Amino acid sequence: MSQKEETKMEKIISLSKRRGFVYQGSEIYGGLGGTWDYGPLGVALKNNIKDLWRKKFVSSRTDMYEVDAAILMNSKVWEASGHVAGFSDPLVECGKCHHRFRTDQLEDTKKCPDCGGNLGESRQFNMMFETQIGAMEDSSATVYLRPETAQGVFVNFKNVVDSFHPKLPFGIAQIGKAFRNEITPRDFIFRVREFEQMEIEYFIRPEDWEKYFIYFKDVVTEFVEELGLDMNLVHEIEIGDGDRAHYSKRTIDFEFEYPFGQKELFGLAYRGSFDLDNHKLEYIDEEMKEKIVPHVIEPSMGVDRMLLALLLSAYKEDLPAQSGEQNNETRSYLAFKPNVAPVICAVSPLVKNKPELVDQARIVYGMLKAEFGRVMWDDNGNIGKRYRRQDEIGTPWCVVVDYDTLTDECVTIRDRDTGVQERIKKSEIIDYIKEKLA
Repeated sequence: MSQKEETKMEKIISLSKRRGFVYQGSEIYGGLGGTWDYGPLGVALKNNIKDLWRKKFVSSRTDMYEVDAAILMNSKVWEASGHVAGFSDPLVECGKCHHRFRTDQLEDTKKCPDCGGNLGESRQFNMMFETQIGAMEDSSATVYLRPETAQGVFVNFKNVVDSFHPKLPFGIAQIGKAFRNEITPRDFIFRVREFEQMEIEYFIRPEDWEKYFIYFKDVVTEFVEELGLDMNLVHEIEIGDGDRAHYSKRTIDFEFEYPFGQKELFGLAYRGSFDLDNHKLEYIDEEMKEKIVPHVIEPSMGVDRMLLALLLSAYKEDLPAQSGEQNNETRSYLAFKPNVAPVICAVSPLVKNKPELVDQARIVYGMLKAEFGRVMWDDNGNIGKRYRRQDEIGTPWCVVVDYDTLTDECVTIRDRDTGVQERIKKSEIIDYIKEKLA
């Protein structure tokens, strides 16, 4: 990792804490490894990602059904899916410091990377979180926090078919939490023990799998580009026969160039009929009068990894002359697309100790808040500091009410990326922003 890249990652982590995107989980008690809390702006950014995903893959389509399955499921689900027997990573422990590592991520499997001590023998470590349900602690009460959201879709396949009678092809979508007892969580929110997934299981006739695989490859690429990821940092990696999951007949990993290396961002897999076969489920084609077991195409995205890639793609720095403003400080800002930015615009009175300006600014704020929702009131510090603060959280526009507003009914709108300021009528602000959002 270069010094420049390391510095960028440190800046993202610092900005996330300072501005309310991401906090360390349980921080006041020393934290808990692999857990992170999302602050107000982080929640807004996550919700925008999920809302755009729903619009792209669910609400704008006629062939998609969304479910929200329970996190706790009958343990027979995980036995049938193979997770109880085979959902594990190779684990090795240092005999000196007792730190644990994934064997497949070590360059030297004999020496501890932390203290230089001798590493023990590698063993398999099941990554599912196990708990007990009910009052009795015995094997019949054992359940697991789901390690993926996909099985929640498959066990509801029959329910959706019986309720809605969809014709092939059709998909079942879900956004939800999943949990994995990672041996070595690391790299901020990239590898964690609690995360959120956006997944689709798309059910097709077996002979159509290649057509729909290519189709979803193109659609998911469109989606991440629409979000605003730097597509120069996104790479399609075809996974070879020996490296694919046992159920997959073809997999493409879409990897992103994070500062800590090129790692998986999301995946596209052809799962065949593996899951429906294991759960002994089938589909009755009423028109063809036949029973078949559909095959499955699965585009799977992690919300947390997507958010991190978005922060890294959006983070920019420029010199004062480049921002079009007169000051002596390098400006850092998040160049989010307006449709994904946590805050669309911020409203300020030029100064906060003049009631007539504050009153007019409150009117403008209320009008924009009612229309767009994602609008912030900001009167803390001088106007230059407000601009910098809003730039840093990615707000596309700042709206300022000044003394001239009292006579000409106009406000100043400043653009985040260029620093250019325009005077427009208060009555035209909503249409102005709507046009920019289109």
